[in-house]
Amino acid sequence: MIFIAAGTQDGRELAGFILEHGYEVTASVVSEYGEELLNRYKGIKVNNKAMDEAGFVEYFRQNEVECFVDASHPYAANISTNAMRACEKCDVPYIRYERASSQLDYDKAYYVESVEAAAEKAGELGRHVFLTTGSRSLPVFAKAAALKDCDVICRILPESEVVREARELGFSPNHIIAMQGPFSKELNKELFIKYNADVVVTKNSGTLGGADTKFAAVKELNLPLVIIDRPKVEYTNVSDSFDVVMEFIKAHTKK
Repeated sequence: MIFIAAGTQDGRELAGFILEHGYEVTASVVSEYGEELLNRYKGIKVNNKAMDEAGFVEYFRQNEVECFVDASHPYAANISTNAMRACEKCDVPYIRYERASSQLDYDKAYYVESVEAAAEKAGELGRHVFLTTGSRSLPVFAKAAALKDCDVICRILPESEVVREARELGFSPNHIIAMQGPFSKELNKELFIKYNADVVVTKNSGTLGGADTKFAAVKELNLPLVIIDRPKVEYTNVSDSFDVVMEFIKAHTKK
């Protein structure tokens, strides 16, 4: 059985790709929405339990996992680290699928290495801060001293639990944009203008994650852009190609 961490769109597509090649596939997701999307792929089993290193080890040993494919989000470094350690302990072949990052040639782009640094830099650059970094980083921005005098807008998924958490952190309804991406360049521009953004904060999640259209919108509006860079993880095997991942699986399984 091939076990894949598939909490992203390309992760789900990769799970389907592996299934089409005749392999038994179990996909790991940690949200109800992710599970709902995976259910569209008939034949893929779903594991919806969050796992630390010990959880991966237990699952590998109980389910005869032949190969682990790590297609978790580019910023979910803890999942990758825990999975690699578990694979080493259980002698399970590991490969990372890493979507390509987007390139930006722009003199108002500021790269930082953490959410905390992003909050600090955004506070230096503007007073109307537009967050496109997702909901998990909201607690840091909500508590950042550098943003206490700023008008902070967050764009998050339209899930009731996510919106509730944003409200509990102090974001008022008129500072919450609950929308499902991807977003076009024009829609990004309209939202940045509507909310008077004078600085935008994002992650470099690649084209599939909407980075390209955000970058283009920001450049056309001549806005400063704070980019939280991807975590630096030393992957044992990594590729941005479905075909390469498939060849790795074939080389490390008995099928």
